[in-house]
Amino acid sequence: MKYNPLPQSLYIKNRKKLADKLPAKSVVVFHANDIMPTNADGTMRFRQNNDLFYLTGIDQEETILVICPDFPDPNMREILFLRETNEHIAIWEGHKYTKEEALAVSGIQNIQWVANFDQVFNTLMALSQLVLLNSNEHLRADIQVESRDARFIKKCKERYPLHHYHRVAPLMHQLRAVKEREEIDQMQIACDITEKGFRRILSFVKPGVTEYEIEAEFIHEFIRNRSKGFAYEPIIASGPNACVLHYIENKEVCKDGDLILFDVGAEYGNYNADMSRTIPVNGKFTKRQRQVYDAVLRVQRGAMDILRPSVNIQDYHREVGLMMQSELLGLGLLDQTDIKNQDPKWPAYKKYFMHGTSHHLGLDVHDVGTMHDPITPGMVFTVEPGIYIQEEGMGIRLENNIVILEDGYFDLMRNIPIEAEEIEALMNQ
Repeated sequence: MKYNPLPQSLYIKNRKKLADKLPAKSVVVFHANDIMPTNADGTMRFRQNNDLFYLTGIDQEETILVICPDFPDPNMREILFLRETNEHIAIWEGHKYTKEEALAVSGIQNIQWVANFDQVFNTLMALSQLVLLNSNEHLRADIQVESRDARFIKKCKERYPLHHYHRVAPLMHQLRAVKEREEIDQMQIACDITEKGFRRILSFVKPGVTEYEIEAEFIHEFIRNRSKGFAYEPIIASGPNACVLHYIENKEVCKDGDLILFDVGAEYGNYNADMSRTIPVNGKFTKRQRQVYDAVLRVQRGAMDILRPSVNIQDYHREVGLMMQSELLGLGLLDQTDIKNQDPKWPAYKKYFMHGTSHHLGLDVHDVGTMHDPITPGMVFTVEPGIYIQEEGMGIRLENNIVILEDGYFDLMRNIPIEAEEIEALMNQ
């Protein structure tokens, strides 16, 4: 791996947290993601299943983890199954984990080849009553492709129809939402790499450069710092393109007098950063641009101050909406008649700020975790208000990543320039 792995103690701790939540006489199974096809004989780059990675640190295809905490033989309570390599695989695909290497990464003592899985699993099932299987239950998931986990659910129920089946996803969402110190350190590296990319483009951007040239500068800086690349498809949106929330074509020329909205982040060790910044193409905000920019920045800072332990995320979004409403009134984009006549289900401010302010961040960019239960320390959130004025061809979004503490928050992007004066100074030095 290009990245420095986290210590095995983290994965031992994560598995114990899950085992402590499992019912008596239960067994739980996690599968690696598939290697997805493109066309002909092409494949996408492998990306590990995040639940499996969270519990093992193993970053390889065809991996299976089984946890059976009550099994009489302690050696059978955690078993990791790996793809067995050979000379042909080594020549064509490269090195695969040895059992010794997988032990060093995961801390799992019982490591076997995948070929043994059916026999071993049959033994575990004979002394288990409950089976917890994994699935993608992200609230925003639109599942079109059957996963390895999904295929296993069908197979398992056909072979063992009299067991009781349960979902493990709710437990994983609870666990993964609260980050351990080691995870936050890995996310800090991703944010630091993102900072390097942003500082690089501040000295590069000028009228006449293209959005894709800026994208190339980001990816250069990310990869040279041991990232796999972008955490998600980058948004490099100049001028009116910034009013398209998921603009990813990145094909236009950046014009004098326009703004550029960046929504980019580096990944590091499968953990993600998620940053938004908006800068003037020519290095100087106009008066109007600065008015809107400062309004967004005030909302962002106000939103950060609200995010605290015990706060309900839905109440938080409503409070941020009221802050945005006030700023839009001050900018002359809304008036009191708009407020009086608004639809409570779609407030007037939504015309210019139509997306949410925060989401969980971690192994997934839109990480798992409840959006209804109270916030707890150790959660990591984005804070990303924006104002999008189509009639003025202007969109501004500012986004930082923060860790919730007992008495406040810690900003993982505290060193990434965000003040308008600092951005102008760096662009013109």
